[in-house]
Amino acid sequence: MKKGIICYSSKYGSAKKYAKWLQEALAYDCRDLKSIKATELQNYETVVLCGGIYASGIKGISFLKKHASQLTHQRIAVFCVGASPYDPQAFAQLKQNNGKDLRKDIRIFYGRGAWDESKMTLVDRKLCHILQKVIAKKDPDTYEPWMKALMEARGQSKDWCDKQYLQPLITYLEQTKL
Repeated sequence: MKKGIICYSSKYGSAKKYAKWLQEALAYDCRDLKSIKATELQNYETVVLCGGIYASGIKGISFLKKHASQLTHQRIAVFCVGASPYDPQAFAQLKQNNGKDLRKDIRIFYGRGAWDESKMTLVDRKLCHILQKVIAKKDPDTYEPWMKALMEARGQSKDWCDKQYLQPLITYLEQTKL
């Protein structure tokens, strides 16, 4: 059985960037989730999913849920990537929403990604602009962290990706046994 694989599902590149950094740190195999069959993952001790966060959902998490019965003996971890700064309450809600129907031992980690409207699809760009208009009507003193980040990033290109976000995941994978 092989040691581990990192599967990434990345719409704009940040989750892929983290997956490649994780591959460098752990010497695991690394592949785009679109090219993987669930049966292939049975050959690994550890499976790590790196996925972007879109509309409060973690890209690729549905794959883990759909194939849970085939991944009963693997240690599984999820590294999700979002444009907002880390916020404990928002992260707890994200884990609760996305953790439904997942094994209870699956750990979820967070890293901040990037923001570049020029790379967004037309639909994503329009949805973000609509959301920004709605938020702009609120008192800025009442903004949640994600709202503040969304408003500050408007019209800019930002890359907050940092290898340091991977450290808690790497530590977890190195210190826990199957």
